[in-house]
Amino acid sequence: MAHLLALDQGTTSSRAIVFDAAGAIRATAQKELRQLFPQPGWVEHDPLDIWRDQLDVARAALRQAGLAAGDIAAIGIANQRETVVLWERAGGRPLHNAIVWQDRRTAEACARLRAEGAEATLREKTGLVLDPYFSATKLAWLLDHVPNARERARRGELAAGTIDSWLAWNLTGGRLHVTDPSNASRTSLFDIHRGDWDDALLALFDVPREILPRVVRSSAPHGETESGLFGAAIQIGGMAGDQQAALFGQACHDAGMAKNTYGTGCFLLMHTGGRALASRNGLITTCAAQTGATPEYALEGSVFIGGAVVQWLRDGLGLIKSAAEVEALAAGVADAGGVVFVPAFAGLGAPHWNTQARGTLVGLTRGTTAAHIARAALEAIAFQSAELVEAMAADCGRPLADLRVDGGATANGLLMQFQADLLGVPVLRPRIQETTALGAAYLAGLAAGVWKNRADIAAHWARERVFAPALPRDDAVARMAQWRRAVSSALTFAA
Repeated sequence: MAHLLALDQGTTSSRAIVFDAAGAIRATAQKELRQLFPQPGWVEHDPLDIWRDQLDVARAALRQAGLAAGDIAAIGIANQRETVVLWERAGGRPLHNAIVWQDRRTAEACARLRAEGAEATLREKTGLVLDPYFSATKLAWLLDHVPNARERARRGELAAGTIDSWLAWNLTGGRLHVTDPSNASRTSLFDIHRGDWDDALLALFDVPREILPRVVRSSAPHGETESGLFGAAIQIGGMAGDQQAALFGQACHDAGMAKNTYGTGCFLLMHTGGRALASRNGLITTCAAQTGATPEYALEGSVFIGGAVVQWLRDGLGLIKSAAEVEALAAGVADAGGVVFVPAFAGLGAPHWNTQARGTLVGLTRGTTAAHIARAALEAIAFQSAELVEAMAADCGRPLADLRVDGGATANGLLMQFQADLLGVPVLRPRIQETTALGAAYLAGLAAGVWKNRADIAAHWARERVFAPALPRDDAVARMAQWRRAVSSALTFAA
């Protein structure tokens, strides 16, 4: 039986999962990724940490599964998006820490470009808004602040890319400098309609084309790993940004199907087929994983702080000792007691796109307890996602039929039930919840012939539990109105 090795390089950890040809998990290995915060609002990773950790867990997963390189049909890569690395072509030495998607250091640069009228053209070509979230201003910052970087870049001495490119480069000993449309479309440098880097955008951000990777399909035989890494060479067959990989892993292959991933942030994607649907409600248009010659697109809403709010309860406030304890603490009260928490630690993403907003707790009384705050924190994850669903329905002109969910926080039944209550539609939790890694494996498996087509893949999807809405719609509407008042408070404070 053929097996696939999925490398799931995320914001807070690096994981490797071995799947069999039935899409079942054979082995998993994971290592927490060190987080670096040089200044307020800055978030970095050491690129060498990323590579070493990812290689270590890949080897560990193979050992755990009792498999050798020859048993692996292909490797699939899923990665945190927008995070950028700049490195030397000769030797692969990174010239700076990776600047993470959460980083806000380029907020002023984005504001300046917006004031110059650049956003309309950028949005038309890329489907994105001008925000520090995306890669271009991060890459420009690196070129401006690493000594001699611009000169070296123009001489062809440097390479840059998102984490998929960095991993592919290292896996192949520097032979492969590639990315796929799902990652390229997150940079603000890629014309999603033409499917290529855009010269006008490269000039706008002053990024030399010479440092950028070649854009290839998400599913294709890309190249082989160095034989010394795993004992023999393995084909790299799949590559996609983590959220597009999860969309694929959830078998959301048809227009109108949607999934929400509850990780460090929350990421809601709806497949729109071959149509790049422009949002009028604060969402972005992005490339979905591309398996053939025809481009595919999705609408996306990004929440910057999702499961990270639980980490804050643990590490910042000390209310819990582990993330798993939050559900029991929150369940200790019948409701949040009027407390509403807007976790805008890194500003607000879609649909608000406000870089200055900061975390806000409203509705506190002398009777407020740790349990109320914990419940309000969980509810905040659902509130933010519900806003995205409303915006998506408005853009598409039709309501969502159901929502497929994945990510670590989906294990929290209280959160999933509240999400269904707010949305008024069933929330479907799949049997295999590691859908980001599964999507990467599916993409690799398609390239290697393990699966013939998408129908083969969709046949493996199965739901583990359905959370049916139980809250009366009038109550759900009232709760959303309360949330909007709290968001208004956060925005007013930031003004």
